[in-house]
Amino acid sequence: MITDEFIKEMPKSDLHVHLDGSLRLNTLIELAKKDNIELPSYTEEGLRELVFKDKYGSLGEYLHGFMYTCAVLRKAENLERVAYELAVDNQQEGVRYIEVRFAPQLHVNNKQMTMKAVLESVNKGLARAEKEFNACQEVQSKEAPPFKYGIIACAMRMFGQSFSPYYNNLFSVHRYSESMEVIRMGALELAKAMVKIRDEQGIPIVGFDLAGQEAGYPASEFIAAYDYVHKKFIHKTVHAGEAYGAESIFEAITSLHADRIGHCYYLFDENKISDPEIKDKKAYIKKLSSYIADQRITIEVCLTSNMQTNPEIVEIKNHTIKTMLDKRMSLVLCTDNRLISNTTVSKEVKLAVDNFQINAKSLKDIVSYGFKRSFYPGDYSERREYVRHVMQFYDKTAKKHAVVV
Repeated sequence: MITDEFIKEMPKSDLHVHLDGSLRLNTLIELAKKDNIELPSYTEEGLRELVFKDKYGSLGEYLHGFMYTCAVLRKAENLERVAYELAVDNQQEGVRYIEVRFAPQLHVNNKQMTMKAVLESVNKGLARAEKEFNACQEVQSKEAPPFKYGIIACAMRMFGQSFSPYYNNLFSVHRYSESMEVIRMGALELAKAMVKIRDEQGIPIVGFDLAGQEAGYPASEFIAAYDYVHKKFIHKTVHAGEAYGAESIFEAITSLHADRIGHCYYLFDENKISDPEIKDKKAYIKKLSSYIADQRITIEVCLTSNMQTNPEIVEIKNHTIKTMLDKRMSLVLCTDNRLISNTTVSKEVKLAVDNFQINAKSLKDIVSYGFKRSFYPGDYSERREYVRHVMQFYDKTAKKHAVVV
């Protein structure tokens, strides 16, 4: 039997967690007070009622919280603290590997906080948490696997001048360019910056992501940025199929060389296909999903987040993870935003186990994908050894809790 205690203690990963959506609520309040940033409430209860809810009416309402979290993350010490706390919170629930993603350009203030300073601050917090955790006796004796992390940089599909000082400056400099042209420039500049900072500073920037509104901002607009990181050996993931259909997922794979897909919720929905050239929608979806499964392109599933941003799902049992599991697709369970979705990795695992008849063997497969399909910041042989160590610890933990795999 898969118990809550086993879920918490077993080694886990989170390959899709946004830094600016995963602050501790008390930290947000404390930083806002310190930096004179206005919040609709300065109590945890008030913010849970007004902003960070268990249920949202729309994607827009869900995203509203980022206005407050990003506002407190434009100082080096704040970024370092939030990154450190995120790592510690994961460690305390048995997570051994995380890939923290965020859009550095949202935190640049054109003064002290350059792109390099943003990345260094986040890395400093994560590295401190890693060092402290890995000093424990259990890790030092190799009885348990160490905690590791990577950083994923997010380009934005859409942004305006009000999004951040960096974006405001970008639009001001290129005031005679079309908006989409400026957005493409921002993505390519981020791609170049990430490669340079990775190579010169040794920061474990392991992936590149594209986030934001899919409708009207197709993946094909960002080919230049993705081609650049592809040729510089940075892994690629793309938010696709979160609020749009199979065409968006197809573009992420074929135009952007995506190794993983974030969400992929609407992969199987014929009604979300709008391309008139696609005559047989059922056949198109079957071929696309078969290709994803065959190539082991891993899907980053965020159950709670999908329920909150797609109210039409109504019940968790309607989630398309069931079809993904039936088709033996490679998938991992992720939080998306720990604060905004009020969730943890353990909660996401329990939600899946309780609602989709996931047995011990299937759960072990999902856990292993979280490490095998990670963008681990080391060479292939190091990752293989790390995965081996993690899964040995998983088997040991399963035996302790009488979970028969």
